[in-house]
Amino acid sequence: MKNLLFTIIIFNILSCSNTVKNNDSIVVYDDSILNIIDKEAEIQYIVDSLTVAEGPLWDENSSSLLFTQVPKNQIYKWNEQEGFDVYISPSGFTNYAPVIPNIGLSGANGLTFDNDGNLIIAQHGDRRLSKIENTQTTNPNFTTIVDNYQGNRFNSPNDVVVSSNGDIFFTDPTYGFMNLSDWSFDESVKELDFSGVYKFSTEYGIELVSNELDLPNGLALSNDERYLYVNSSNTAEAPIILKIDLENENKSDLFFDGTELAKEFPGNFDGLKIHSSGNIFTTGPNGILVLSPDGELLANIKFKDMLTNCAFDSEENYLYVTGFSFVARIALKNII
Repeated sequence: MKNLLFTIIIFNILSCSNTVKNNDSIVVYDDSILNIIDKEAEIQYIVDSLTVAEGPLWDENSSSLLFTQVPKNQIYKWNEQEGFDVYISPSGFTNYAPVIPNIGLSGANGLTFDNDGNLIIAQHGDRRLSKIENTQTTNPNFTTIVDNYQGNRFNSPNDVVVSSNGDIFFTDPTYGFMNLSDWSFDESVKELDFSGVYKFSTEYGIELVSNELDLPNGLALSNDERYLYVNSSNTAEAPIILKIDLENENKSDLFFDGTELAKEFPGNFDGLKIHSSGNIFTTGPNGILVLSPDGELLANIKFKDMLTNCAFDSEENYLYVTGFSFVARIALKNII
């Protein structure tokens, strides 16, 4: 009997030592996502004590993450060997356009690369899309891509994505008119009476894709580039994601309704990215929401503070996120 009891105790100890320890920050609603999400992965906070970090972009050439701090008017670079440092300063406000003095959110926001490897920057303060060589500088020479629609200056371009043929899609909400001290908006220099989603091409110039959202924010192209997903960060009235059919006269449909989530959890539908699997990783109420191509909620990854945007590295080994006070990452299962 004693030998049997000893055997049971040893078995239980060994069983407990092999038990998978899941991360409580990861909630899986559909096991199909477990080929991408690792429930044992731990969140790593790689840069802290920031103020409105944004625009995460993986630079494959230097194996680094680029990101912005909008109020600081700077772009930063981080990698495991060197940590993080200022990369481009100033980033989004150079007195190119009229702004509200001391408004707070005047730096660069969204970042992407064009097909020649230049940085494309959504500049709040300069109220334009610009490009610049992807190199460190404290004396940047920005080239304006576009700064107006039908003669009226943009509000504050926010997020940007480039298609395989070089077309540029971007959102233009009014966050560049928002004062961080009290979250109020001063729109006295505003020239457009709407917040648009735009497409710019060298062949056709600037085109309005949609003006149906009050605060269009993050955007991403589907892997086949037929659909444009656009986040609405109007948490009070329209916490939703639109799906725009670029091959069907820009017809838009509701892709995901976050109204109930927004009632329960803090966080906006801000930035989003499309995984190679076609699943959508988006900031939202309660952290990162992982959605299927059909708009079903597959998983939720929770962080210590509200998020602004996200990005993958080139091999999709990690999901990087920017937040109001930090940059973090979490390992994924690689299916490439």
